[in-house]
Amino acid sequence: MNTEKMVHMANQIAQFFEPYPRGEAVDGVADHLQKFWEPRMIAQIRGHVAAGAAGLNELVTEAVQKLA
Repeated sequence: MNTEKMVHMANQIAQFFEPYPRGEAVDGVADHLQKFWEPRMIAQIRGHVAAGAAGLNELVTEAVQKLA
């Protein structure tokens, strides 16, 4: 998947969870990624986070680190 599109999709998930308390928001993003993203998409976003997480909402970064 195109990295820009992946970042956009992940940030949309984070925007949905932003009104929640921080811990719930991070858990919500992580749960969504586990349930609805294919393993290769999760591997790609893990790689993106490891490379500096350019453009990613902080909730996504924390959620991905929680998945690892």
